[in-house]
Parts: sequence; C-alpha cells; structure tokens
Amino acid sequence: MSDAKKAAGWTPEQPMVSIKDLHKSFGDLEVLKGISLDVMKGECICIIGPSGSGKSTLIRCVNALNDIQKGSILVEGQEVNDPDLDKLELRKKVGMVFQQYNLFPHKTAIENIMMAPITVLKQDKEDVAKHAKSLIRKVRLEGKEDSYPGELSGGQQQRVAIARALAMTPDVMLFDEVTAALDPETVKEVLVTIQELAEEGMTCILVTHEMGFAKEVADHIYFTDRGVIVEHGPPKTFFKKAKDPRTKEFLSQIL
Repeated sequence: MSDAKKAAGWTPEQPMVSIKDLHKSFGDLEVLKGISLDVMKGECICIIGPSGSGKSTLIRCVNALNDIQKGSILVEGQEVNDPDLDKLELRKKVGMVFQQYNLFPHKTAIENIMMAPITVLKQDKEDVAKHAKSLIRKVRLEGKEDSYPGELSGGQQQRVAIARALAMTPDVMLFDEVTAALDPETVKEVLVTIQELAEEGMTCILVTHEMGFAKEVADHIYFTDRGVIVEHGPPKTFFKKAKDPRTKEFLSQIL
C-alpha cells in the first residue's frame, strides 16, 4: 500500500470510492440532489437513467472535473472536495474515458498511449514503450501501433483511449457513455475490452445505456432520475424485480 493511502487511513476493506450526500448545481439548476453510493475495490457498477438525470455529472465529480456544492467524495480515503487536493495525483489513480475519444490527431496510436507516462509521470521511455505495446495487445490493436487516429475506426480509437487511460496504471476507471458515438458494429469490441478489465479486477464505474452489457458485467446497477438515485441493486434483482414506478417505466422503454 502506498504512503498516500496509508496517510489517508484507507484500507482495501473500505470502499475505494465513497460518495455521500453529493449535491451539484450549474447556476440555479441543481443537477445532483443528494447522491450517495459506495464502490468496493474490484467492483464494477453501472449507472443508468434518462438523459439529463445527472449520470455524467456524477462521475465527472469523482475525477474532480466538476466541483461540488455539498457532500463528500472519498477516493481511497482522500477527499476529492478538499481545496488543497492535488488533482494531478487524483487523476493518476482515477482514469477516465469519455464519449469522444480526445486523441491527439497528429500522434500515432502508440504515441497517444505513451504521452502521459512520459510527460506526467516522467517514466523511462523504453519502459513506457514496452508497457504501451502490452496495452495495445490488451485492447486487441496489434498492427495499429503506428496508425494515426484518422486511420482508425471509432471503435479502434476508443480502444486506444482506454489503453491511454490504463497507461497511467489507475486504481479506478470511469467510463462515460463510451459507446454512445460508435457505430453498432463497433460497440461490441469496446464493451469486450471493458468486460475483460472488470473480470481482471479493475474497479470500474460506467455510465452506460447498454443494458445487456450492464446485466452481464455489473455487480450493481444504479438508476438515476432528476438528480437522485431512484433504485439500485444487483442486476438479477434490478432488471427482474424493480419496485419504483419510474424504474419500471424506464426499463419498459429500453428493454
């Protein structure tokens, strides 16, 4: 366990991510109205819900991309809402993949993956190159190392983005609707990559509209609507025995 984790008093028996009474507003619009949830080490959770229900805002708060008005977010015991937080240190251990790939168009796939470990972590270039090649294999893009983003399909670009996030060796991965911009035939290749990460024990928080994937991969499902968690539970219970009328209505529209 790192000194930082010891200093924070965090142990693996505690939630890796703990969110308590989280409130977030944009001006007069309150987007999150008291969200609370815990994610244990190695757990994969999926957050689902209608557009505008606060899903993306929630996970952006976990990575300190959004500030918050009230509540607490602990990542390995470290308070994300601490004004003295080193955001760079937080983002070393909390990787994030977005709906848009955000790759550097003038850099090859492997250069995109290698950039942050070299420039941010100051790691040795040869070591980074070896790790990057292993990540290329992990996301099944062998032979595409020297391809530029414009030469790759959307699904391939998204897998490069996943490899780029993994290059920082994070403890937690956040995925924000990562298949939303993809063609249907390329969605599966990205979901398989995420599923393999989850099966290997990576702690994952996913905002997704892929219900079949959520059923198969998630340890726990959270349904959000109008800034609150309406209902949550393990997939078997959630999808077959939903209790809240809003949950039932949402599921009836998409299943």
